[in-house]
Amino acid sequence: MRLLSVSLATLMVASSISLSSPVAANQDQLAANICNYVQADDKNRLRKKLKESRVKLRNIYSGVSCNGDSLLRTALKSGSNKVGTFVAKRLPASALGAVEADGQTIVAWAESNGHSGSEITNAIKSRIAGG
Repeated sequence: MRLLSVSLATLMVASSISLSSPVAANQDQLAANICNYVQADDKNRLRKKLKESRVKLRNIYSGVSCNGDSLLRTALKSGSNKVGTFVAKRLPASALGAVEADGQTIVAWAESNGHSGSEITNAIKSRIAGG
C-alpha cells in the first residue's frame, strides 16, 4: 500500500513538471511574436495573435518586454504608429501613467527621447486625459 501511494505521488509530481514546461515555452513564444509584430507595425497580426491566445493586452502589457523595453517604447523606437496607437487605446489610463522600470512614465520618456510629436505619444496623452 505504501509503495502505491509513493508511486502515485511520484507520478503526480512528474506530470506537473512536464505540464508546466510547455506553458512557459508558449508564453515565451507569445511574447516573442508580440514583440515582432510591434516592431514590424503589423496591427492585424498582433490582434489575431492576441485573439488566438485568448489574452487581453491590458492583462499582459506589464509582463511583456522587448529587449528590455515596454511595448509602447518599442513601438516608439521602431516608428510603429499603427500598433503603438492600438496598444495605447487598449490600455487603461492608469497603466499609461505608471512609472516604468527606469523610473519614468512613457510620456516623460517619449518627450526626453525626441518622440513628443509622435502619433503614439499623442494617443497616450489623449488616453490619460480621458479622451
